[in-house]
Amino acid sequence: MSLPIKWARDVGIKAGDTLNLTAMPNKTLLVSSSVVPNESSVLKASIDYLHTESAENNLRIIISHYLAGYDSLRLTTSKGFSAYDRKFIKDSVRQNLIGLELVEESRNELVFLCLLNYTDLPFGRVIKNMYGLVLSMLLDSMTALRNHNMEIAEDVIQRDDDVDRFYLLAVRQLNASLDDIELAEKIGIRNSRDCLGYRLIIKSIERIGDHAVKIATNVLKMDLGVNADDPIFKMAELSRKVFERSIDSMQEEDLRIINKIVVDAKNVSQFGVSLDSRDDGSSRNIAISMILESLRRVAEYSADIAEVSINMNVKKI
Repeated sequence: MSLPIKWARDVGIKAGDTLNLTAMPNKTLLVSSSVVPNESSVLKASIDYLHTESAENNLRIIISHYLAGYDSLRLTTSKGFSAYDRKFIKDSVRQNLIGLELVEESRNELVFLCLLNYTDLPFGRVIKNMYGLVLSMLLDSMTALRNHNMEIAEDVIQRDDDVDRFYLLAVRQLNASLDDIELAEKIGIRNSRDCLGYRLIIKSIERIGDHAVKIATNVLKMDLGVNADDPIFKMAELSRKVFERSIDSMQEEDLRIINKIVVDAKNVSQFGVSLDSRDDGSSRNIAISMILESLRRVAEYSADIAEVSINMNVKKI
């Protein structure tokens, strides 16, 4: 079998080395090398720190390289980092980007290296962790509303950072899977065409987490809790349950069952609309109205997740 010479050189194989042939679901053969990648094969990026931009804007550029799959990021500046910029970048990377660690530091450089092994944290576990965090945030935000517990509300807001970390890691994994079919199989992605569906699902989960934060933020604006008999808690329970069912739909093969989840989610949203008629202009009722809106959005994003599950379960002929 003849091999492209450029490919052979790029992966570092030579005469006598072993190649692996893997049969793929799309009836193609994947040719891969068992040669251990050398240092030159690590994806490296050198990023100029832009002093004309804010530290937040520079962080977005770092995140974009992380999502693109770069393993080594060298952030450089001829002027040197200010104390604020240095601390902001280091803290933000630590808080937001799983696996990216600071390995070198000087006056003019910050070097980050991704030490994450994808197979240690497969894609399914990342989604499970995101879902578990968001579900707990929804439960605790309503507990904070009922008991007017400011400490719980603040904790919900802080937990959103962890959701965002898993979201960014999931996007990085999906991008890597599109370029590496063998990696996709190892982390549990059966088909590259599923990557778009998964991308929509994790975005919906992340958005639901944002609405849990909005609920907690509105609780902080209120002076009193809400009676446990208030119908807003029924709305919260219905939204939470349809969210749970939408996640279960990812493993469901019966399209009729998934369709019912979509219908139920839309009915929950309409129930929320019927409740939102008690606004007398007071700050308390404005906050309640905003919480109801967030609960409606939870149901609507759950419907989106179920609809994607339908699309992903239809087998391509």
